[in-house]
Amino acid sequence: MSNDNSIYPMQSLEWGEFRKKTGLKVIRENGFQLTIHKIPHTPWTVGYLPKSPMPTKEMIVRLREIGQKEKCIFIQLEPNVLKNSNLKFKISNLGLRSSFHPLFTKYTFVLDLTKSEEDLLKSMHPKTRYNIKIAQKHNVEIIEDNLDKAFEEYLKLTKETTKRQNFYAHTENYHRLMWETLKNQKSKIKNQKLNTDKLTARLLLAKYKNQILTAWILFVYNDTLYYPYGASSSLHRETMASNLMMWEAIKFGKKLGLKKFDMWGALGPNPDKNDPWYGFHRFKEGYGGQLIEFIGSFDLVINPFIYEIYKVLDKIRWAILRIKK
Repeated sequence: MSNDNSIYPMQSLEWGEFRKKTGLKVIRENGFQLTIHKIPHTPWTVGYLPKSPMPTKEMIVRLREIGQKEKCIFIQLEPNVLKNSNLKFKISNLGLRSSFHPLFTKYTFVLDLTKSEEDLLKSMHPKTRYNIKIAQKHNVEIIEDNLDKAFEEYLKLTKETTKRQNFYAHTENYHRLMWETLKNQKSKIKNQKLNTDKLTARLLLAKYKNQILTAWILFVYNDTLYYPYGASSSLHRETMASNLMMWEAIKFGKKLGLKKFDMWGALGPNPDKNDPWYGFHRFKEGYGGQLIEFIGSFDLVINPFIYEIYKVLDKIRWAILRIKK
């Protein structure tokens, strides 16, 4: 399975429009879409090129020109290219260095949606199948609801989840602008042909006794379903609502005729049980997807002197944030 030639949601026109609304400068050229992030109280910026195509010398030359014009300290590239790909990626020849602070995970789980439901169930961990049955016995209901009222419930659960799990999340304004830009305008798919050339966001809810226990935002783009954002309640954990949600999301992707389900991030092949993301990793792993590895995150340094200062300040900033947490 290879993602080398696929276009990721963050390189879509729709994602660019959303990022413009958040106040970022978006530069779209033939082959890539770049965002420029201002560093407060300074004339400097940082460029970000997530899930780009395979970098070429010509692309790097152009990025350096843009970086100099936009006063970038550096531009971070996170190519949508698999590590085991046949493409030769020579960092030294392109003048890139490994990022000191990667943003996207190097790994993700990808599930083959062309398999039958029976084969997908067989590929799951027995405990995962068991938890799905528990949710079904509790009569947990999974629905697609793209109305704004449902989105407000998603926001409430997101606040609850980030507080409970003690991790960082995007701001409420970020989520609102994302939803405003990407939400699917039709509540349900009828008989119309699905256009997946345009990035759309869908909202799935898990309900139990008229309570919303889990809310997920899924992206539909090209031939792939993505799971970028999810939130859950601490109530009725015994219902295993999230396990049924994932299974219904898989079936949702199949119903739309999609070929892959990208679970949007995972730990490596030998995850540390003490890692704060270990629980999420194990949850996704239970569905039998393939763990794939990308080539990683790299910095194109435009201003070497300030880059070294920025690295030190960034470490200090994150240390302070961790102390506050």
